[in-house]
Amino acid sequence: MRLRALVATAIVLTIIPAAPALAENSPAPSPAAAESPAAPSPAPEESPAPDAASPSPAEATPPATPAPKLEEGLTADEDGARVIVEVTAPAETAPVAAQAQALPGAEVVLQPADTSFIVVEATGDSLAALAEDPRVVSVRRDRAYSPAALAPNLGVIRAEEVHNTGIRGENQTIAVIDTGIDADHPSFGGKVVSQACFSVADGTSQTLCPNGQTTDLASADAETPACVHNGVNLCDHGTHVAGIAHAVAPGADIVAVQVFSRDNDCYGDGGGEVCLTAYESSILLALDHIAGLKDGGRNVVAVNLSLGGGLFEGSCDGHPELQTMRQKVEALRDKGVAVVAAAGNDGFAGGGAPGCLSAAVTVGATGNDDRVPHWSNHGPTLDLFAPGVEIDSAVPGGLTQVYSGTSMATPHVTGAFALMAQKEAGAPDALLGKLKAAGRPIVYGEVTVPRLDVGVAILGGAPQPGVSQQPEPGGDPGDDPSDTPTPDPSSGPEPEPVPDDTPDPTPVPLPTVTVTVTVTATPPAAAPAVCTRGKGRTTLTAAQWAVEVARGRGTLPDETLNCYLRLAAKASTVFPEITRASTLGTAYRVLKPSGKAAKSAKAAFDRELLAAWLNWAHGAVNLTAKAGGTSTVKTALASAEKRRLARQSLSGAASALRKQVNTRRPA
Repeated sequence: MRLRALVATAIVLTIIPAAPALAENSPAPSPAAAESPAAPSPAPEESPAPDAASPSPAEATPPATPAPKLEEGLTADEDGARVIVEVTAPAETAPVAAQAQALPGAEVVLQPADTSFIVVEATGDSLAALAEDPRVVSVRRDRAYSPAALAPNLGVIRAEEVHNTGIRGENQTIAVIDTGIDADHPSFGGKVVSQACFSVADGTSQTLCPNGQTTDLASADAETPACVHNGVNLCDHGTHVAGIAHAVAPGADIVAVQVFSRDNDCYGDGGGEVCLTAYESSILLALDHIAGLKDGGRNVVAVNLSLGGGLFEGSCDGHPELQTMRQKVEALRDKGVAVVAAAGNDGFAGGGAPGCLSAAVTVGATGNDDRVPHWSNHGPTLDLFAPGVEIDSAVPGGLTQVYSGTSMATPHVTGAFALMAQKEAGAPDALLGKLKAAGRPIVYGEVTVPRLDVGVAILGGAPQPGVSQQPEPGGDPGDDPSDTPTPDPSSGPEPEPVPDDTPDPTPVPLPTVTVTVTVTATPPAAAPAVCTRGKGRTTLTAAQWAVEVARGRGTLPDETLNCYLRLAAKASTVFPEITRASTLGTAYRVLKPSGKAAKSAKAAFDRELLAAWLNWAHGAVNLTAKAGGTSTVKTALASAEKRRLARQSLSGAASALRKQVNTRRPA
């Protein structure tokens, strides 16, 4: 979510490769724009047939019948996949690991002590065989996640008034799970009391642990040589986030945990683009580590996760692939640790994982004027807003940078929990309830989300009057003077947005939990634009999209097209994990296949499916639009992807996508 590097580099470790480009002009997201789970985020829930009504994600509940142990699509992966194998108990990890190691083409790449999972790389046949073991609970992809100043900001939330009363977070501890930390930075004043690192080394991924191993329980140093590329520190995000939390709660101790890896080919095309990625397995180990510190007597009151992945309109509690993370987040909450997560910078009415979990405290961003920037995720999934625009905070090397994003908003709330806990003991839900009751109401549409105000929460008094934003979040900043909050809602018509290719400020890409934290490896001389949906008025056919992605032939810039592909990867469970379509070159081969493969039903289906997601990313079709009968585009896509993942017959599916989505703009 790298907004604008005013002072130096970025705020949230722009975890997504080469900060995504603005998809032409970002559209106002429809309420359902975030309804679709994003790949590499968890697979979507069971979807009804195309002619069935679409269930609301907010109503999602865990499936009544046990989900299949083997994630859909893994058996079709002939090249092999990196997976998390959950077992029934920690005592079973060793025998299951031994069995996995003996399977053809399989390798156990991670076997943590005292945990109930291992990480295995194997082909589909071997994974299917492993799933038959009764000791195995589930086999799923080890997805990657990416990462979603202060005087003015502190004034907005009235933190300084609280500090003046002696409440500074003393005897409390906050944890920051991110890209490590510059513990010697003068901003921290020696408050970093514990560090750890869990970082994957696999294929093109390189560990960022200072000891060169995949685990380091002594250091999360953000200045290790692997963090530096072409003179730029890629690991500045964690220090920036920790600096914000520390500014809000300067008396609190800090635990820093590095969970990212350096990917030396983040597009997977051999181009050598460098970015940072956090694997789910690393995040799970970090959550266990924090739980262990809490059990060991360290008074951890909140953990900050300025990262995320996927797009969920409502709660994602029922998604099978998120059950382990859900359990660990709930376990921390039950121990008295609030898990505070960034909503994401996608401009959607929803959030990514882990923010979509109901046990997490989910945070969106506002400016110091209480306007919600167009890039911040929003909606009823959020618990709080907090300042996240142009935040000045620490970065490695004793420096500071100005960044924007929900990654910056989140640590304001993390620090607030430390202040609240010093004032009075209370469970996370109780403290959150007081923060929400004290916050300034931010109103748009039928949704009201409070903006953090620790002054009212701790010192008392009435919340500030509510403000209403017109147009609603998702519109371009600067579209109209009315795009600023006012004490009363505006009943006038919304202005027609004016194209603007340079939104200001631009959010730092949030480390994502499918999230793949990708950081730009070049100096931020020119501020990258945030990647959001376009404002296309008409759909394009698959053939027309093939022309667009062919270099030098289309009308859309490469930056915009790369943005669309990233959005498609987030929203789809097929791209790019099952079907490689993460670059313009690979996308072209999907849209215009050649040779014998071009005549297959699978190639025809993938072609229309990718075109459908590109039309959505382009803004020419919304997921709530009708797609024949009572079906919506959302249910049509979900049903089609389910067939693809289950390796069912695709006869007629390509034709349905072409007619329902790609050859007309649904009403």
